Amino acid sequence: MTIKEFVAAQKGILAQEVASLENPPTLLIIQANENPASDAYIRGKIKDAGEIGANAILRRFPVDISEAELIAEIEKANCDDEIDGIIVQLPLPPHISEAHIKFAVNPKKDVDGFHPLTSFDPCTPKGIIDYLSAEGFPFQGANAVVLGRSEIVGKPMAKMLLKKNCNVTVLHSKTTQEDKAFYLAHADLIVVAIGRLGYLNESFAYKPSAVIVDIGINRGEDGKLHGDAVPGLPVALQTPVPGGVGLLTRLALISNLLLAVKEK
Repeated sequence: MTIKEFVAAQKGILAQEVASLENPPTLLIIQANENPASDAYIRGKIKDAGEIGANAILRRFPVDISEAELIAEIEKANCDDEIDGIIVQLPLPPHISEAHIKFAVNPKKDVDGFHPLTSFDPCTPKGIIDYLSAEGFPFQGANAVVLGRSEIVGKPMAKMLLKKNCNVTVLHSKTTQEDKAFYLAHADLIVVAIGRLGYLNESFAYKPSAVIVDIGINRGEDGKLHGDAVPGLPVALQTPVPGGVGLLTRLALISNLLLAVKEK
């Protein structure tokens, strides 16, 4: 099943769940940037919510809003019983601490899964694991390689793969090329999230049965979006860019929104 087919099927299931609720769930999106990519992500999230019958509210603030003012707005939303889930769209202005904002969101409404006390899984790793599970990927005992150790993707991805009983190796900028080549050649699952266009290419060896999940989004010289892996590598499954992990991330977000309603 392609990612687009999987997402469409899951949205149908979520729409049925929303239809059975007394009140549709409400997602609040807080934005304090002027970023075309963020605008595109937000339009996608609002579209997703509408497709399953949920409400999505965008509250946009000027980029010069102070950290204290933004936290005060988040706290208002925390106390608003009409709001079931809250996300703060990244990136934030440089004068605002991302960590402080993450901690400000009520863990019970943190559908992004960033707060350390939240019960929700982070959306990108959750979306990936849900899709691979549907595809029948055998997590237990599999050799999984995560390229990248960011707080938003790399580290939570590795943590969730450990929970699925994978043997997890995290590679990063200080890993030698020799070691990277070794671990990639023995990997059953490769998740790449380093922001380097076409980093994974045919100079590396791969298992024919391997799965490559490409989280990278890079603007090429042709003006188009490309992943961290060149297309068409000799593996069993490789997720596309665009039309791949971004759709799974957005699906996981609205799935977490439904969970937030159930856990009230």
